Amino acid sequence: MKKILRTAALAAPIAGSVVLAIGALCCVAGARVNTSKSIPVGLYWTSERPVERGAYVVLCPPQVGVVAEALRRGYLSAGFCPGGYGFMMKKVAALASDAVDIGNAGVAVNGALLPLSAPLPADAAGRPMPRYHAAHFIIGNSEALLMSDVSATSFDGRYIGPVNRAQIEAVIVPVLVWRDHRQPPHALSGAAP
Repeated sequence: MKKILRTAALAAPIAGSVVLAIGALCCVAGARVNTSKSIPVGLYWTSERPVERGAYVVLCPPQVGVVAEALRRGYLSAGFCPGGYGFMMKKVAALASDAVDIGNAGVAVNGALLPLSAPLPADAAGRPMPRYHAAHFIIGNSEALLMSDVSATSFDGRYIGPVNRAQIEAVIVPVLVWRDHRQPPHALSGAAP
């Protein structure tokens, strides 16, 4: 029995190292796993596709105060992006020349209200949620408005506003999506949206 336990104790770190190496190779090759509520949960692959309305993208969040506060509150995860932020995955809702309106009813792009886009007044802890400073604006040539279309609690463009397109790492394409997060609106928790 001691020999089995000793063998298992030696094999566990090796097996863990192999799993980490395989994960790193998959990531370098372009695989991305989404476990957040911002886009459907599943396996995605990075692509060379252009950034277009409706595309899913992976990005490093902007280094602005509202994002730093989101990290402190637990809406975002820490990671390897500048500022210590984790990557975000969102859907492109608006690009250059699109007219955007952010109000209590939600985010409208060129007059069409986006589903599940109403800003929350407060999070689950009762802290006031930030609001993007402009209620009506036109997306600039180097900008994109990124939103969730599957979660009413996603920390996205309704709070951050448009981001610089240079922050978008890649368009990601679903390979295997195994859960849809469509849900009724409720307050943000400390979990990463």
